[in-house]
Amino acid sequence: MDRTWLLALLLLQFMPKEEAFGVGGGAGVGIGIGGAGGGGGVWIGGGINSPSPPGSSSSSPNLEAAYNALQAWKTSITEDPQGVLRNWVGPNVCSYKGIFCADSQEGFLESNGPVLAGIDLNRANLLGTLAPELSSLADLTLFHLNSNRFSGSVPSSFAGLASLQELDLSNNRFSGTFPSAVLDMPSLLYLDLRYNNFSGPIPPELFANGKLDAILLNNNRFDGDLPETLGSSQASVVNLANNRLSGNIPATLGLVSGNKIREILLLNNQLTGCIPEGIGLFSDMEVFDVSYNSLMGHLPHTVSCLTQIEVLNLGHNKLSGVLPDVVCALKSLVNLTVAYNFFSGFSQDCTVLPFRNVGFDFVANCIPNRQMQRPQPDCSVIPGGSLSCLRIPGASEPLVSDGGNVISFTCALTARYNKLFTPAPA
Repeated sequence: MDRTWLLALLLLQFMPKEEAFGVGGGAGVGIGIGGAGGGGGVWIGGGINSPSPPGSSSSSPNLEAAYNALQAWKTSITEDPQGVLRNWVGPNVCSYKGIFCADSQEGFLESNGPVLAGIDLNRANLLGTLAPELSSLADLTLFHLNSNRFSGSVPSSFAGLASLQELDLSNNRFSGTFPSAVLDMPSLLYLDLRYNNFSGPIPPELFANGKLDAILLNNNRFDGDLPETLGSSQASVVNLANNRLSGNIPATLGLVSGNKIREILLLNNQLTGCIPEGIGLFSDMEVFDVSYNSLMGHLPHTVSCLTQIEVLNLGHNKLSGVLPDVVCALKSLVNLTVAYNFFSGFSQDCTVLPFRNVGFDFVANCIPNRQMQRPQPDCSVIPGGSLSCLRIPGASEPLVSDGGNVISFTCALTARYNKLFTPAPA
């Protein structure tokens, strides 16, 4: 089953059979893929505000523990301008606004009796911190706090949230290093930490998690090199845009079998070096955005293997050479941006892109006889012009022909390198 549908099925299973189910305070239950503005991704879920399920009461041990945890958290919330927590009074936590309870007999949960399965306080404008006591919510499956004013760090005790599948802390004021508790959540499918103040390196273990389907870390202050494990991720969306990441894009990118990445967004960081050949192994890729970095060298011909690519944004880098015709010939292209680089030309396939209704932005390059290009003095010295990019990890020789012309990889050859350099299962 496609993991993007798992949560929708889960919510349907949780629906009380005898009472109405309300969805409010959020974006609703929806699934889709988008890539605009560096915030594309798999969007699942929204505001949850359900009536208490039949039979729920404070006599349930699960709900008694939930009551204690929620009351402890309530004391750490110092501002509630919308009065969202006004009815967080009394032991019937399933009647609390933003709380979703479920009957564990549906088979998804191991506990007996009704349990607290979801918290959705999106756009509640709450000011406060996260209470460590929330880690006692062993059956919590969804935790949505999008667009509030929570600050501080994520308690390490959150590693105990073994049932959590969605964690959305985006658009808050959280800070500190990457929350290590996330790495120990065995059921997590969707991680959204966008628009906070997290800093420091991104741990390599994050991309080794085989369950995560969406990793959204954009618009923070993460720094350091991109982890070598980035290409190992089984997520369909990885968004690391608008941080302070530096160094090269890992040469092993894509050299792991079974990749399912459809969107990689690395724009507006401080990345240098080459775009690796391994990018061509992401045959299902739909969005690849590395704009506003300092990438150099020629574009690898393996880009021709990106048969599903719709948005390819390479703008505002230091790329050079002739834009390969295999790039402009990609059949699924909707938008190709190479503006503000040092490309010296492109082929006939590129000139017909507007007639295919494909957006094509090539301003501020070094292309002769084209309008809105760089002044000639800027093109006399190409940044990284002598940089040799075409090298498969582990190969002893650069992949060039005797005449110095770049060998155009076929996708079949690229796949062969994938098998060659993929580590054997332990």
